[in-house]
Amino acid sequence: MRLPIYQVDAFADAVFRGNPAAVMPLEKWLPDATMQAIAAENNLAETAFFVREKDGYGLRWFTPEVEVDLCGHATLASAWVIFNRLDGASERIHFHTKSGMLTVTQDGESGRLVLDFPARPAAPATACAGLLQALGKPPSEVLAARDYLLVYDSAETVRNLAPDMQGLMDLDRFAVIVTAPGDRPGVDCVSRFFAPAKGIPEDPVTGSAHCTIVPYWAQRLGKSEITAYQASRRGGTLHCRFDGERVRMAGSCVPYLEGSVTL
Repeated sequence: MRLPIYQVDAFADAVFRGNPAAVMPLEKWLPDATMQAIAAENNLAETAFFVREKDGYGLRWFTPEVEVDLCGHATLASAWVIFNRLDGASERIHFHTKSGMLTVTQDGESGRLVLDFPARPAAPATACAGLLQALGKPPSEVLAARDYLLVYDSAETVRNLAPDMQGLMDLDRFAVIVTAPGDRPGVDCVSRFFAPAKGIPEDPVTGSAHCTIVPYWAQRLGKSEITAYQASRRGGTLHCRFDGERVRMAGSCVPYLEGSVTL
């Protein structure tokens, strides 16, 4: 059996930037174990699988280790494949996911794709044992939603963190987000994202994390429009808007690879 596969750099304006996602359109769902094995073989932060449904697409995401409940960059990449390779006439895509209905639209002015995701505001929390030691620098605030959100005073500190990944393996949350005010013109905040226990030591650009990052900075800065930069080695920019219960994230995609998988 041969299945199509695409690799797309999401939240990127050039190849080798942003976050690479594998995207695999399917006629019907494969066994979970097979999809997990494919994701492990791809060895990217996420592999997205989708199946056409009457009013949209069913969409699932897998890291090399686990299936996840929400993924921004692989949703953006999946929408790019549908818009540009499968169904160019569409203006809006509906995805049925573990996190409910997600939509992606095309912004005619900027050319970016816009994700409409659920907001996941963080609340004050106590860091689990070993978390702060593993990061090496104490934050000014500790909050949590699905992920820990650790707030630092400077972007330089966030950029220079060198976490002990082994020390982050036993978190009581899915992952760790670190964030700080932006240090460049037009950038409101910077962040990084670590989830080594899920097969992602550091994710290059994490849409789902911004479901938590954007509500925090929107409230702190008193504005709904947030330009966020994820300060990983590859780096990526997200143009975001906080609308109360939803976060809209816009970004560009660049195709890298098209081929087939043989099973």
